[in-house]
Amino acid sequence: MPIFKIKQNAVNQLMLDKNYFNNEFELRDFFAANLEQLLGLRFLESEYPTIDGRIDTLAIDETNSPVIIEYKWGQDNAIFVQGLFYLDWLKKNKRHFDLLVAKKLGEDVTVNWASPRVILIA
Repeated sequence: MPIFKIKQNAVNQLMLDKNYFNNEFELRDFFAANLEQLLGLRFLESEYPTIDGRIDTLAIDETNSPVIIEYKWGQDNAIFVQGLFYLDWLKKNKRHFDLLVAKKLGEDVTVNWASPRVILIA
């Protein structure tokens, strides 16, 4: 995913050094700390526990739709299966997400369940 810097109507693509991150956790923490600037998402939680694992990052987008972000260090096709598994879990456990949103963003935020999505970063 390209990242751009915009200054006075000029756009420049920024290149990240692949050696900047030492592991998947540093990558996850970098995205979590800069989620709104990088992807336009509001951060909710990292390492959100489920019965069968932990969702790397939960967020909500500009339409209040749920977003799951999964990270893998390097190339790993298992990220697709894992992302779909967590999306299925989230759809079956909407109340957990609704409560998390109310806790983090306020009870006046209504979750839009029409189009939850998964972002995969490897």
